[in-house]
Amino acid sequence: MRIAYLTGEYPRATDTFIQREVFGLRELGVEVHTFSVRRPGNEHMVGPEQQSEGDRTFYILPVNLIYLLLSHLALFFGSPVRYLQALKLAWSTSQPGWRGIIYQLFYFVEAGILAHQIKTKQIEHLHNHIVSSSGTVAMLAAELGGFTFSFTLHGPYIFFEPHRWRLDEKIKRALFVCCISHYARSQGMVFAPIDKWNRMHIIHCGIDPALFNVVNHNELGKRLLFVGRLAAAKGLPILLESLATLKQAHPDILLTVVGDSPDRQKLEQMTTDLGLSKNVDFVGYQSQAEVRKHLQQTDVFVMSSFAEGIPVVLMEAMAAGVPVVATRIAGVSELVEDGVSGYLVPPGDVVSLTEGVEKILIDRELRGAFSTAGRAKVEKDFNITYEVKRLHRLIYSALQGEVEPIRPQYLEEQNSLMEHKTLVVSR
Repeated sequence: MRIAYLTGEYPRATDTFIQREVFGLRELGVEVHTFSVRRPGNEHMVGPEQQSEGDRTFYILPVNLIYLLLSHLALFFGSPVRYLQALKLAWSTSQPGWRGIIYQLFYFVEAGILAHQIKTKQIEHLHNHIVSSSGTVAMLAAELGGFTFSFTLHGPYIFFEPHRWRLDEKIKRALFVCCISHYARSQGMVFAPIDKWNRMHIIHCGIDPALFNVVNHNELGKRLLFVGRLAAAKGLPILLESLATLKQAHPDILLTVVGDSPDRQKLEQMTTDLGLSKNVDFVGYQSQAEVRKHLQQTDVFVMSSFAEGIPVVLMEAMAAGVPVVATRIAGVSELVEDGVSGYLVPPGDVVSLTEGVEKILIDRELRGAFSTAGRAKVEKDFNITYEVKRLHRLIYSALQGEVEPIRPQYLEEQNSLMEHKTLVVSR
């Protein structure tokens, strides 16, 4: 297969799961061409994986005016009817007001460049991650170029403004939709025609557990880790308040914060105001290898976010055998089983977050039990090797006009199930 992958910014340090997916499909023999609306900032080029992908990705912006004109002329004269239909689609799905129309015009212009590239390279299918603005570009490009498209539905932000981004129209027109969780699928189904529900499949974001050594929990815990954008929605202020309480019983407690954003300065000031300057280490964006090193030096991983899909970094922590305390939101409970592989706490609740972290810090046996259960869960249900095989099967079947189950099976899994059924019948 020869397919295209599109995101708004690729490759970002925060979207390593997309990079792993691309690598995995290539290993299965798929020719994957990566496209991005814009180039991410240098702060995202934190490792060789990002540098390599950045070098081979086609960036739509900044626009080359001559190429823009040639692309749209080629599409128009190649099929005037299709071009006008795409223009009509752009108009009918634009956001309200003049500003919405202007933005939609930009998306249409970008879609023409993308469609021309895909047709020139004889790519047969386009897949999009993050279904907001780049999803609009993907939908319009598919209409302009006459090829199929699909997308991965992450959440949670698209569910805050589903009408603005015409999630209904994108689901209706997509060849299939990959949903990262049952929660994401259920929210998408609210806006999907009933006859499209069977085209909405569960494909988890995944990781490679083999990259993570399991942490030993022989000492009393004192080291916490947070990984994510330094934004209010990630709940870091709640974690800092919790840390101030934990410090009373654990004066040498240390929180390492991996990530960055414009809110960093405010959060650093909050750290100072709470008297935590010696207990919190802001280290900025880190490469995948550096994050793995931090996990090896961690007793508890904390996710205090208010809005998530299923965070990949939670999978990474569990693969490393690090117990987790996470907020009970969206699809997180599909990964973390409360009291088995970690603790789930109400979002925004400082007391519950503090109690969860405290229990894990002081109980080595509990950390060991959570470590074993977490690793097993990731190996079984969030292994990138298996998830890419499911995705590969889904793309292939969809292009052949076949419909896969909601949770697609890959060849080895199908054979295993058949062997099991045969054994049961023979008994």
